[in-house]
Amino acid sequence: MNLRNAFKIIQKRRRGAALVFALIFGLVLIATFALPKQYLGSTKVIIEKVEPSDLTGGRFRATSYDPEFYSTQFQLIKSRAVAQRVVEKLSLVEKYGDHFGIAQGKDNSLAEGFWWGLKKLIVSNSALNSQEISPAEKQEAGFWTQLKNRFWSSSSENSTAKDAISPDQKITNEIHRNIRVQPIENSRIINIGFLSTDPEIAAMVANATVRSFIEESLDLKMEASRRTLEWLTKKADSEKTAMENAQKALQHYTGESDILTLENRLAVTPGKLAEISTQMVRAESRRKELQAVFNQVKGLKNNPERAETVPAVMSNTTLQALRTQIVSAEQSVMELSGKYGEKHPLMSKAQGDLYLLKRKKNQEILRIIHSIENDYELARSIEMGLKNQFDAAKAEAFEINKKYVTYEALKREVDTNRQLYDALILKIKEQGITEEHQPVSVLIVEEAQPPQKPYKPVVPLNLLLGGFVGLFGAIGFAFLYDHLDNTIRTVDETEGSLGAPVLGVVSRCKQQGISAEKVVLNRPLSPLAESYKALRTAILLSPASEPPKKILITSSIAGEGKTTISVNLAIALAQSGSRVLLIDSDLRKPRIHKVLGLSDEKGLSTYLAGISGSEVQKGPVPNLLVMTAGPIPPNPSELLMSKTINVLLDMVGKKFDIILFDSSPILAVADAHPLARLFDSTILVARARKTTNDLARKSLKLLTSVGANVLGVIINAQEETDEHYYYTKAYYGAQTGEETPLIQRAAAPAK
Repeated sequence: MNLRNAFKIIQKRRRGAALVFALIFGLVLIATFALPKQYLGSTKVIIEKVEPSDLTGGRFRATSYDPEFYSTQFQLIKSRAVAQRVVEKLSLVEKYGDHFGIAQGKDNSLAEGFWWGLKKLIVSNSALNSQEISPAEKQEAGFWTQLKNRFWSSSSENSTAKDAISPDQKITNEIHRNIRVQPIENSRIINIGFLSTDPEIAAMVANATVRSFIEESLDLKMEASRRTLEWLTKKADSEKTAMENAQKALQHYTGESDILTLENRLAVTPGKLAEISTQMVRAESRRKELQAVFNQVKGLKNNPERAETVPAVMSNTTLQALRTQIVSAEQSVMELSGKYGEKHPLMSKAQGDLYLLKRKKNQEILRIIHSIENDYELARSIEMGLKNQFDAAKAEAFEINKKYVTYEALKREVDTNRQLYDALILKIKEQGITEEHQPVSVLIVEEAQPPQKPYKPVVPLNLLLGGFVGLFGAIGFAFLYDHLDNTIRTVDETEGSLGAPVLGVVSRCKQQGISAEKVVLNRPLSPLAESYKALRTAILLSPASEPPKKILITSSIAGEGKTTISVNLAIALAQSGSRVLLIDSDLRKPRIHKVLGLSDEKGLSTYLAGISGSEVQKGPVPNLLVMTAGPIPPNPSELLMSKTINVLLDMVGKKFDIILFDSSPILAVADAHPLARLFDSTILVARARKTTNDLARKSLKLLTSVGANVLGVIINAQEETDEHYYYTKAYYGAQTGEETPLIQRAAAPAK
């Protein structure tokens, strides 16, 4: 799809597109001038958010960002509450009920307004209620009343709930629907307007809407403040009670748990635990050292000599001194034994001293062992004592922490309740001071004046939009209709859809007094005759090795112009010098004898039935002979399936160059089925904008299934507006009137 093809589609469907455009544009035009004029009264205001004062804050406060502020205010302006205030403020029910269709009990709907306005145009309300009204006017008024009641009674009966709406609610709904809020770009000014058929009411309601909006905003603020104060007061009372209960619980727990000394103990206990832990580590180390020494001397009480080898025993100074003395005594014994005998008093004394020293040494070793045992037991006792002290201190610290956690929780609850209570009291005082604070600042820049020009309808804009919508609707209709059109139209579409070549295109004959059935004979220089000549050329110059000799012409259904194609093609072939035989094989609805004005007493049916010979008649041009269908037989299919048709084709094939058979429609009856395989070529005629692609494909498939050699398709009755005939029309468009045959023009004397 490109731009050229799009213009072609629009050109082909221009009549339908023009009708759609006229319909849409006409409806827009009628609706534009039929709608009542409406006026928009508009008030210009500036709406700003007023930040509440902060009594406890600093001097400066950042303005909060509220992206939904203006949207919220716009919805509030258009709310029913504001509309209700306008109705009450202006007393619209009492003063302007007639304008809204309320004073006479009329509804504000479109249909009720129509009937009420129609009746009002004919007979005024004052005339109806006076005695000066004429009988004719009374009769006319009664007619419109009956007409209104007749068409509106059914809807009124079905709208009981609607009728129950009060007059002020009806006017409120009307104002609610027609309030307009429009911010002006690049400014903070907002237009608040009202749409009405009366300019005075439009301006008056617009101004009242602004004042009602201000009052409604203040009332909403005061109502919210009142509810807030009530809630804050109740909340403050409950928080005060909770704070007092928390204080009582804290005092009771403080006295019960001796919290005054608890804090001191809480400060001392961690240091005490650390000191006991350090001593316990030292005692454990000391106990392990003594335990190692104790393990060495354990069991050596009866073996002093071996115990003497233990380092802890050997390092004893007393034992070392005794050992020195023993060594000296042994040296004295040795010296005396050399001088004196064993029984010498000095010798005896020296040995006695040596014995005493050894005995004393053994006693010292036992004492040392006992001392080690005592030290080990003492260290173990000290370690156990420290462990008991640590466990006791740890338990005491845990108990202190537990009490202190409870104390802190109670104290924190008291502090929290006190802070919340103080905040609520502060908020109550602040709310009381700012209760009547205006939340929104509304500055009236310009009050509404009665408008001089109507706001709706905008005639130029409506006509422009109607033109655009009509144009796009017309174009859309053209493309949609072209997409849904499944008929034979152009050469390219037909060849792409059917998969068969198009031999030629014959245009539709629209000129008065010209018969399309013999246009080649009567108007040889017309564009229509040229299309048959082009068709003749296409057949004679077919891709086959030699031009077809026996040609069967058929169509999908009746009325596609196969007889017209057959007659004109036969005349064109005969004019080229070929000997042509045209046979009408449509034995159900023959027409060739009527077209050429020939006798139909004998023909193909009588020949196939064996009643007559091959009766042929002269055609309208030399080299053309015609065999008509003859009388309509009762069994056309059986005659066409007989072997006589083969004898006829063999006989005439020797005498004529081209044989044309005008057959019956291929899908309507089965007469052409047995004939198709007997011919060199078969041509399918399809009527433009009538024959669908599905019918043509079905016909081609049927011909192929019976063994026919399909030469191609001829598109008949094509519109001259299509691309194929644009150039032909441009070339032949200057030729008008009756053409003179070429031979007659040549014989005419020169002027």
